[in-house]
Amino acid sequence: MITRTAVAKEPTTEEAGRKLKAARERLSLRYRDVEEASSRIATRHKNEEFTIALSRLADIEHKGTVPSIYRLYSLCAIYRLKLAEVLQWYGIDLSALQTDANSIPIAQTHLIGLDAGNAEVDVPVSLDPGIDLRRTTFLSRMIQRWGRLPLALLGDFDLKDHRYGFVGTTDWTMYPILQPGSLVLIDENRRKPVNSGWTNEFDRPIYFFEHRHGYACSWCSLNGEQMILQPHPASQCASEVYNYPSDIDIIGQVSGIAMRLDPARRRRTRS
Repeated sequence: MITRTAVAKEPTTEEAGRKLKAARERLSLRYRDVEEASSRIATRHKNEEFTIALSRLADIEHKGTVPSIYRLYSLCAIYRLKLAEVLQWYGIDLSALQTDANSIPIAQTHLIGLDAGNAEVDVPVSLDPGIDLRRTTFLSRMIQRWGRLPLALLGDFDLKDHRYGFVGTTDWTMYPILQPGSLVLIDENRRKPVNSGWTNEFDRPIYFFEHRHGYACSWCSLNGEQMILQPHPASQCASEVYNYPSDIDIIGQVSGIAMRLDPARRRRTRS
């Protein structure tokens, strides 16, 4: 006997059109109602791209025609649908945005502007009750069960007051404290440069900057109207000087770091 394995169907534009038709019919809306409602949205935004003509709506529902971003917005507004959900009908999963971005290496240091939205993370939901948190522990062996947690529930991390930056894969400015390819958490509430008050290099604040050529992540000192970006001495990088605040802006202070400890990378010759 042959066992048939069910295969999940990929979403199609025709199926998405049928779902939009069902949403319209649930609200007892005629084609003319949708056209008039979309026209009001277009008038409100002063952009005719939001208008959905009768023939276009018919093509979307019956021929699998993909609506433009403006018409999709209008349909979601008229039918009271979540835009992220409708995008999924067309095979676009916004929760994969960060994963897809991570698969594309960017050499330049840059801000991460992606919104966590409805994204989820894997977190340990059950630990060995015999774990002793006072001792150094290989935590992976103590996790009994993993689960998915929406990032929006991580309220204690106060995500709204932080942004994230990525240290470029060729940016050695703060090596060895920050490896190239590090992910940094940026506290936007701490944007005032501090010239003193630390006792060692690990206490000295690191800032994330935006300047006319892009972004930077380093120590700094303020001398009058000159902002001096100071690299770690071991990095063999040169200092940079900008007029402050006309040519450079402090986005915030680095308050957290996630990076790989790759000895092979540290041994490579830097160009």
